[in-house]
Amino acid sequence: MSSDRRPLLIVVSAPSGAGKSTLCERLLAERDDIVYSVSCTTRPPRGQEVDGVDYFFLSEAEFEARAARGEFLEHARVHGRRYGTLRRTVEDAFRAGKSVLMDIDVQGASQIRENLRAAPAGDPLKRGFIDIFIEPPSPAELRARLVKRAEDAPEEIDRRLRVAEEEMRRRGEYKVRIVNDDLNRAYREFAACLERTPNLEPRDPP
Repeated sequence: MSSDRRPLLIVVSAPSGAGKSTLCERLLAERDDIVYSVSCTTRPPRGQEVDGVDYFFLSEAEFEARAARGEFLEHARVHGRRYGTLRRTVEDAFRAGKSVLMDIDVQGASQIRENLRAAPAGDPLKRGFIDIFIEPPSPAELRARLVKRAEDAPEEIDRRLRVAEEEMRRRGEYKVRIVNDDLNRAYREFAACLERTPNLEPRDPP
């Protein structure tokens, strides 16, 4: 990304097994002008997790107060714990000249679109917003990848495929869609779409 190009808010979603994490990790390894978004959570730290590095660890009361003040770009309750991304976290990165990468599900991406759609036209997050959906080549290939990964029981694989089917129905909400049938080709397309910095703003879903 050239130095005269404005920072981007890069939102990436994909079904489990589509290769999103691999693509995002490669991008972060190659680009020092892009940082990964640090989320807030109400769950306690695990292992060697550090506050402000892995997550911002908040109490339930503080999280709720921040949500009530509209400080989150998106937030959700997952397995009884709250998770969310503060607008200020992204704004601080933008002020430092950094783009922000968010690896997030379709519900979170939808919340971000709604929040930015309501923002003023000159809002830097709104002007720099780009959303990308990573697709598997086919449901059969996605199942094969999940089986090959050997991390989940058959019933969990079936559950992930049902969720993937629901997520795929919403891929038309994203401005950029990349089919990950070949990792290197998909990465080139992923990186290239960030170089074509358009005047992107959230659109209404089709």
